[in-house]
Amino acid sequence: MTYKAQIGQLGEDIACEYLVKNKYKIIKRNYRKKWGEIDIIAQKPDKTIVFVEVKALRQIQSKPSYGQLQPEDHLTKTKLKKLQKTACLYAGHNNNLIKDNKGWQIDLIAIDLDNSTDKICDIRHYENIS
Repeated sequence: MTYKAQIGQLGEDIACEYLVKNKYKIIKRNYRKKWGEIDIIAQKPDKTIVFVEVKALRQIQSKPSYGQLQPEDHLTKTKLKKLQKTACLYAGHNNNLIKDNKGWQIDLIAIDLDNSTDKICDIRHYENIS
């Protein structure tokens, strides 16, 4: 497994723990299609389906300094469009999960990890980003 893949896997594991702690139900991880991937598919406590993109980054300091890249800086417009397309496809094929009055949304979970220990420095959850 590459270094980048290891950080990605660790970030997704942390994000799942965070979601479960906040009463989300994990439905699926790493849903892949040829044009895109969804890191986590979950259901909020209110039954809304959430497609979660996870971005994790090791930081040199425990808190990123001004000008240092944040994990959320790595979510490009192209990646977001692929995520939207993949989420639409999943929702269309799994409409039994989509509640008419709740629908679905795309969230971003950004995780800062300490560079030397991989301990969590910060988690930021951005809801309904698209």
